[in-house]
Order: sequence, then structure tokens, then C-alpha cells
Amino acid sequence: MVDHDLEALWDAHCRYEFETRDVDATMATMVREPYVNHIPTMTGGVGHDQLKRFYKYHFIGVNPPDFRLTPVSRTIGSDRLVDEFIVHFTHTTEIDWMLPGIAPTGRKVSVPTVAVVQFEDGKLVHEHIYWDQASVLLQIGLLVPNGLPVAGAEAAEKVANQRLPSNTLMQGVWRRSEGKPI
Repeated sequence: MVDHDLEALWDAHCRYEFETRDVDATMATMVREPYVNHIPTMTGGVGHDQLKRFYKYHFIGVNPPDFRLTPVSRTIGSDRLVDEFIVHFTHTTEIDWMLPGIAPTGRKVSVPTVAVVQFEDGKLVHEHIYWDQASVLLQIGLLVPNGLPVAGAEAAEKVANQRLPSNTLMQGVWRRSEGKPI
């Protein structure tokens, strides 16, 4: 088995996606028939041509200019990498992959995100990307909480700062256990 630096491969892939915004360089980091699935919106692509089309017209070129990732944690196995990060941007462009068909609102968004990336022979095979779509919709003003247990940017703040209090969305029910034996 050939040993590959999965961390360096993933970092290069992300650099091509978000910094240089180079579709061909991004695709060159992947196997011949890759697969990407943004789980909350089911966007991405299956196979080279569909994924390249997605990257070229609906992902790499549509991210707002201030789009950035803040790393939180990374776990690396023999053929898989799991990355936890916070996505930050101002919704100044139509972001097809995250907010398909939603006109820019000008609002700031910070959302915790997880990428599960599979590798084979030094190339990316697939990516499964997860984030809380309710948090995104809340932050851009399309979801009104009305007592729903949803969090906006404070969810990202809590990921970045573990000292922030827990159970803030369940304050009423949390109080019911106050003073009970533990």
C-alpha cells in the first residue's frame, strides 16, 4: 500500500476550491470518477463531467469574495479524513450549492461544517459535506425561530469556544432538573 499525505492532498484540494478558485486544479486532485454530496441540499456531482460542471458553474465561481473556512479539528485515518470547520461568508452572491435559488440577502453567516473525505491512491474519491441548514436559513432571515430549537451564528461560536454555556435552547426544560440529585 502506497503511503500518501492525506492532509496535504486535502489542503491542496481546498486551496484550489477556495483560494485560487481553479476548477481544473481541483479536479486534478480527484479520481477519474469522483463523487461529492453536500448533504443538506443534495448538491454536488456524480462522475467527472457532472462534478466538473457543478464546480465550474455552481460552486467554485459563486462563493462570495469573503468566503473563508476556520479549522476546528481534523481526524486522519488510513484512507479517510474528517474535517470540522466553520464556514464564514456574507451572502452577497447567489450560492447555488448552499442556498439554491435564494437571492443575496447581504447577511453574514457562520456555520459549523463537517467534511468526510475518502481517498484512494493519492486522490479524493468522494466528499460528504454536512452543515446545519436551519442555522444558515435563520442567519439569512428565511427562517423565523418562533420557539423552534434552532441556533444561528451562536452555534458556530459554541464550536469555536467550548466554554460557552450549553443547553441555552432548552432553558425551560433545563430548569426542571435544577436541584435534582445527580
